[in-house]
Amino acid sequence: MSTRSSIGVKLPNEQIKAIYCHFDGYPSGVGKILKDHYTTEEKINTLMELGDLSVLGPEIGEKQDFDNQNTHNENWCLAYGRDRGQAETEASIYSDIKEWVGETWVDYHYLWNGSNWEITKA
Repeated sequence: MSTRSSIGVKLPNEQIKAIYCHFDGYPSGVGKILKDHYTTEEKINTLMELGDLSVLGPEIGEKQDFDNQNTHNENWCLAYGRDRGQAETEASIYSDIKEWVGETWVDYHYLWNGSNWEITKA
């Protein structure tokens, strides 16, 4: 069973740039990985450019075969676009936090506010 989450960054104009993550979205999963491994603007921006994820890993990693689980590097992100070749997986832009958090199809929202991660449970 998946615990879906959205990972977002607050932009200077108050908009939210966000990606979807399908698995392990609870605070001890995605929340812990973000807190422990995604703490610089550079790495967070690279994560946003990767787009929607099946799995968030501690490292961005490199392209891997999405469908062959035996070859997955468990430390790398598994991305729908890069690794599966799926279209339209780029980060979404929301007008503000209210619109972003209004997406009730995810269980948790993680927001980088420029200095740390904030969490909201849907």
